[in-house]
Amino acid sequence: MKFTKKSGTLSLMVLAAIASPIAMAQDAGWYIGANAGQSRSKIDDPRISSGLLAGGFTATSIANDERDTGYKLFTGYQFNKYFAVEGGYFDLGKFGFTANTTPLGTLRGDIKLKGLNLDLVATLPITERFSAFGRVGANHAEAKDTFTGSGLVIVRNPNPSTRATNVKYGGGLQYAFNDAWSMRLEAERYRINDAVGNKGDVDLYSAGLVYRFGSAKPTPVAYVAPKPEPVAVAPERVAPVAPTAPATQASPPVQPRYEKFTLSATELFGFGSAQLRLPHPKLDEIATALNRNREVSNVVITGYADRIGSNQYNQRLSERRANAVKDYLSSQGVDANRMQAAGRGESNPVVVCTDKNRPALIKCLEPNRRVEIEQITIERRVQ
Repeated sequence: MKFTKKSGTLSLMVLAAIASPIAMAQDAGWYIGANAGQSRSKIDDPRISSGLLAGGFTATSIANDERDTGYKLFTGYQFNKYFAVEGGYFDLGKFGFTANTTPLGTLRGDIKLKGLNLDLVATLPITERFSAFGRVGANHAEAKDTFTGSGLVIVRNPNPSTRATNVKYGGGLQYAFNDAWSMRLEAERYRINDAVGNKGDVDLYSAGLVYRFGSAKPTPVAYVAPKPEPVAVAPERVAPVAPTAPATQASPPVQPRYEKFTLSATELFGFGSAQLRLPHPKLDEIATALNRNREVSNVVITGYADRIGSNQYNQRLSERRANAVKDYLSSQGVDANRMQAAGRGESNPVVVCTDKNRPALIKCLEPNRRVEIEQITIERRVQ
């Protein structure tokens, strides 16, 4: 008696995305992960009926068990933000059927599937944290069949098994919570040989977590531009007030000294975010100075980003951060008409970094992620 296991064709969704940056874009490194979800197959009822008929039986009804829980464990190596190689262990679960026959009898067939896989994974960044990926590779699966008969149905080979290597492919979406942890949603198709000479497909729809080694984020350190050196002022002579009094000199006038504020974006915002961290004493100090000197206008607030990500994304991020600072100063009483916000993206870098390790690169580029408050408004008068 032959048992055929064949899946119906299940369409994988087409993953289309626009090219944009990914600050989570992984540099070279190892990662591990695990997925779990629902596995699906399709039992080929016509072939089961045909096999029974060849043995002198007619199938009166066939009940199928075509879904189960599957999982996989994997490890991978990321060559760059676009390509990785991934291998692991999978267990697709158990599927089967029960056929009632005439002459009176029952045939029960089950198959268990598990094995190893090796895939090439291609990643397409969508946003700073969100990406799509596709995979193609090979799976080496072990299929263990079990057949039992009752009534007049007799099974001559109740426990056949086989091992075979076939293709597998799939795709999915990934979201990075931070540089170390990500979540995946996947759809995969495994081509499988059963133990009675037939081939079929089993699909696995799963969700899982990925942990990337060496991605601990450094503690942000605020970057503050150096203060300008004070300029010495020559004393001014004062004429005598009376002919009998000795000549005296007036004290030199107090010259204002200005201190420019360059605020680290890492200090003001979370990585990849334009939402201000509060409270923020430096912004409060700037607001107080502007409220005391209301004659100062045309204050320019300029946001900058580092080079991680595309030009388009970094431009938008720098604009959003500059506007966030402007909105905050406005909420502290500074007239919005006195300020204008602008973003310069990744232009005018303070430092140039060539680090290959992602955490080290993020740390090195930190001075480039900044917000500058220009004109007189970004200066604090010190008497």
